[in-house]
Amino acid sequence: MDDQNKNLILATVLSFVVILVWFIMFPPPEEPVVDPNAPAVTAEATTTAPVAAPSVATGNTTAPAPTDTALTNAPRIDIDTARLSGSISLLGGRIDDLRLDDYRETLAPDAPTVTFLAPRGEADAFYALYGWAPGAGLTLDAVPGANTEWSVESGSKLTVDSPVTLAWDNGAGLTFRRTISVDANYMFSIDQSVENTGAGTVSLAPYGILARHGEPTDLKNFFILHEGVVGMADSELSETDYDDIADFAFDQREGAKAEVTQVTENGWIGFTDHYWMATLIPAQNTPFKSVVKYDDRRDIYQTETVMPTVTLAAGETVSVDSQLFAGAKEWATIRAYEKDGVTGFLDSIDWGWFFFLTKPIFATLHWLHGLIGNMGWSIIALTVLLKIVVFPLAYKSYASMAKMKELQPQMEKLKESAGDDRQKLQQSMMELYKKEKVNPASGCLPILIQIPIFFSLYKVIFVTLELRHAPWLGWITDLSAPDPSSILNLFGLLPFAAPEAGSFLAIISLGILPILLGISMWLQQKLNPAPTDQTQAMIFAWMPWVFMFMLGSFASGLVLYWITNNTITFTQQYLIMRSHGYKPDVFGNIRSSFSRKKKTDAK
Repeated sequence: MDDQNKNLILATVLSFVVILVWFIMFPPPEEPVVDPNAPAVTAEATTTAPVAAPSVATGNTTAPAPTDTALTNAPRIDIDTARLSGSISLLGGRIDDLRLDDYRETLAPDAPTVTFLAPRGEADAFYALYGWAPGAGLTLDAVPGANTEWSVESGSKLTVDSPVTLAWDNGAGLTFRRTISVDANYMFSIDQSVENTGAGTVSLAPYGILARHGEPTDLKNFFILHEGVVGMADSELSETDYDDIADFAFDQREGAKAEVTQVTENGWIGFTDHYWMATLIPAQNTPFKSVVKYDDRRDIYQTETVMPTVTLAAGETVSVDSQLFAGAKEWATIRAYEKDGVTGFLDSIDWGWFFFLTKPIFATLHWLHGLIGNMGWSIIALTVLLKIVVFPLAYKSYASMAKMKELQPQMEKLKESAGDDRQKLQQSMMELYKKEKVNPASGCLPILIQIPIFFSLYKVIFVTLELRHAPWLGWITDLSAPDPSSILNLFGLLPFAAPEAGSFLAIISLGILPILLGISMWLQQKLNPAPTDQTQAMIFAWMPWVFMFMLGSFASGLVLYWITNNTITFTQQYLIMRSHGYKPDVFGNIRSSFSRKKKTDAK
């Protein structure tokens, strides 16, 4: 067997092993199974709530929780923008009812919009709370917390053009106000102020809290995706899974399992889901205490930001600004917030270990989508650009492979003269390679370079929101999902549906794109004659079809990339090898593979 076939087998097998290990260890996540007979979440299931005011002295939270009845009966202020709808509860001033009107749960025309924030007592309760922690001269009931019944001072509805202001007088000389505004996307601005009309001096600290009751029911639990707490502290990104939060050591000062970080300048912290995120963002260039907390008795996860304590003399007023991001992890939107001053905000998207590849790859894909308007064609265009970038290396590799073909007669003579002396044969071949300036290992490089690019694109397609429910053409209506067509019903010609994902038949239920992938890999092999060794020939024969089944359940966008990449690689290799004097006999190699199969069957 000549060296280029050895190199090709080595690179192909290595690529196969890497993807096989990945597929076995980290299979695509299964869709959560919803039991239709499961009881609804009731008030009894969540009889306590997490927070009131964290004490400046101890950091603990001791105020009693409002009842579910009180939360339900509390007056609300509507949230109404082009992209958001929901309401704010006047009990505690909670932002606890938020829907993302641009996104639906499924592709069905009548599918409900995505509900992101929900009040306590409902499934997946998730909400934001703001308040003041009491310090010197104050007790817990002298500051607003989870039980505070706010009144509306101005504004009847929260819109982009009309903020709302809530007020509360503690009856002891302190008047608290909270002005909430929202932009055209997903950023809320929270202005908390307190006016001291009493006779004494008081100390208190403003805080923000995100509380989440239990893990989300749609948690993917997939290795490639981070879900849980994400934060930035002085330019250092942190990501903490729910399991890791539950393993925190008990913090006496926080009164729960907790991890506390002192941020000196810039930072933010919150919860990230697959496509959505809620994040507390204190004013930049301001120190604050960042807390991740888990109350295992009530199964409540929290992130907190506690700003520095302020001392307020009689007649003084103090105001503190902060922000709350609550919405979709759109690349362009989050990037714009980062440019506006939210340090490192783009890193809230899980770019992974290959961030140096995933970030530019997605930025390019997003730019192409802006030009083309279709994500499928944008993936094809991106593949073309990537092939252009690595073309110099590919050219050198394929040129070396063509040169190896030219040297085949000389190599055969060397084998005859060396006989059984393998050391002499190896030395002679190395001298020949050096003389002709041929690198036998260069044939592996194009395939090896594809591996990190493949995984990076897989990460981009799986993680980024922009691929969710993105159509290409015809039957491909979601490039982040597997090809929905099936060979078992002749791609829709037979009057029954394709097997459901996760079933046994789904394993062999190949769609159109995976089949095209197998064919493209098979044709690429036919640029070279099959190895004379029967074992190696069998490996080559099975390899495309094994990959076809392995990648059949991968996202359509990734399979589309692979097909395009194989097509371009085939064309490049054919033309480059021809330009160097070697004409690949593709049709002859195809005919010989079938004739060899017939001979084998005849035996």
